Amino acid sequence: MRHIVNINEGWMFSKVNSAWEMVDFPHTWNGYDGQDGGDDYFRGTCMYSKPVRKMLLPKADKYYIEFEGTNSEATLYINREEIARHKGGYSTWRVDITEALSQDEISTVLIKVNNKVTEDMYPCEMDFPNYGGVYRDVNIICVNDTHFDLDYYGSKGVKVTPTVNGKNADIEIETFINNPKQEQIIEYTIKSSEGNIICTAEYPVTETKVNITIEDAHLWNGVKDPYLYTAEVFIKENDTILDNVETKFGCRSFKLDADKGFILNGKQYPLYAVARHQDRWIKGNAVSKSDMDEDMALIQEIGANAVRLAHYQHNQYFYDLCDAKGLIVWAEIPYINKHVPAAKESTRAQLKELIIQNYNHPSIILWGLSNELSLSDDYDDMTENHKYLNDLAHSLDKTRITAIGSIASTPENDPFIRITDAVGYNLYYGWYGGNIEDNGVWLDNFHKNNPDMPIGVSEYGCESLDWHSGNPVAWDFTEEFHAHFHEELIKQLYTRDYLWIRICWNMFDYAADGRNEGGKPGQNRKGLVTIDRKYKKDAFYAYKAWLSDEPFVHICGKRYIDRHEETTKVTVYSNQPEVELFANDISLGKQTSDVHFFCFDVPNTSDITNIKVVTGNCEDTSEIHKVSVPNPDYIFKK
Repeated sequence: MRHIVNINEGWMFSKVNSAWEMVDFPHTWNGYDGQDGGDDYFRGTCMYSKPVRKMLLPKADKYYIEFEGTNSEATLYINREEIARHKGGYSTWRVDITEALSQDEISTVLIKVNNKVTEDMYPCEMDFPNYGGVYRDVNIICVNDTHFDLDYYGSKGVKVTPTVNGKNADIEIETFINNPKQEQIIEYTIKSSEGNIICTAEYPVTETKVNITIEDAHLWNGVKDPYLYTAEVFIKENDTILDNVETKFGCRSFKLDADKGFILNGKQYPLYAVARHQDRWIKGNAVSKSDMDEDMALIQEIGANAVRLAHYQHNQYFYDLCDAKGLIVWAEIPYINKHVPAAKESTRAQLKELIIQNYNHPSIILWGLSNELSLSDDYDDMTENHKYLNDLAHSLDKTRITAIGSIASTPENDPFIRITDAVGYNLYYGWYGGNIEDNGVWLDNFHKNNPDMPIGVSEYGCESLDWHSGNPVAWDFTEEFHAHFHEELIKQLYTRDYLWIRICWNMFDYAADGRNEGGKPGQNRKGLVTIDRKYKKDAFYAYKAWLSDEPFVHICGKRYIDRHEETTKVTVYSNQPEVELFANDISLGKQTSDVHFFCFDVPNTSDITNIKVVTGNCEDTSEIHKVSVPNPDYIFKK
């Protein structure tokens, strides 16, 4: 039987030529210095060391060490002997350490990790920190000599492909096994979401690809019904279990339609998505499961049904959450910003790991090959590499589509955007030039000129700080303009059925150490929630008003307390059809709205005005203070 021993605790850590200190994983050495601005965070080599005693591990024929995330290039040593290297900061990798471990004595495990940006490994250029460290779990996996292949690109060694066939689902299960023996068998058990055994099958170990039918299959149907089956696969010899793997999977069908957008299980299923970066304030990318649970809860609160996990492979735990909660996933590699010919092999290796490690997740519907590359200098080489990646993705996975995120300036007749099965455009009209209404106009023109091509919006957004204005305009970084921008984009994007996806950039503010927009360095503040997850910006509730079924009402501008205008605008968001506003207990009337946004003119003549909004059983309150001049702390002075 397989045993997994977590060894996150009790590592010694040192930057080169620095003192050693005790740390636990997950760990990064750029937690704060990668978020404080100046683009001066530490990029270099650090070391982690831990003693391991083989005799204290479960008895086994083989021992593998598993790293779920080391950023970016890692070298493993055991007892000062180099054992393996891995390039790429976001995928799982494993090493057979059986022979390297001392039999009776303590073995010293040391891993050197280097987070320097290089020209042969992606990301080569990015708008987020290249956090260094061992920032996900580390395990020792103890297995029999015959075991599911732990060397198969960090995967489970079991590949499950469901195909919906009428009311049934045909399940192809492919296994990858090390050192099989003629007398061994593979046993398959399929269980329902409730844990009931649906069917079992038994095959010789030589038959590594089998087909099992689930009759009257229960479909995985997004957030409406994210139903999951479990496949348990055992290698047995004379009724003794040698190794076992368990994986969840879902049965669903999907396609893109140029006029109807995304189709899930034969029905139109509009995708309302947010993008997520994995980092957090101070922690960097060394986040915990509880952090990821909180991220998922916030995404669920607004009612989003899809997520773009940008711009790299995320933690397996978060893909599992997406499976269980029903979020459709855009999964991608960090092939971003510019094409670097010397790093083509890096894109191919990372795509292979992404697909093979995440193949069984029903939430994933596409593999993202790149983001904002179409204006690269090496256009021909970039195009050739995308064709290679597209073919590679389809050779590894015939069930999912491929896509890219392209910038708006990419011509619609550019052959580059037709390499993949689908395209998303990153549209920022109204923030990076142009007017807000240009987004819808651009999309309509594209759809008119390319009626057979599915089009989606892979990014849109703008930035905000804790600044405020009664007359918000682009690039004032006020929460009011941020909210207004998203109001307008929601109305434009959510009412165009032909879009196959709409992705708000971003769900959370994230670190961008080289940025200094608004005079506030260190972050990209396009999020609907702050990087510490403590404050939900007003725009958060605009999405909740459109997407969530949970009755609520929200008064915008709670941080905009000091106001000088005689009459001030108060915006209200709700998913209820009618709201009533009171100012100092005096009703200013009821309003209805078919777009979930309500706007009241409120007299600002008292020293303090208490505001209350009521709809059904829901209410919200705030207050404003009368001041003679605008609060200078609110507005960024250009």
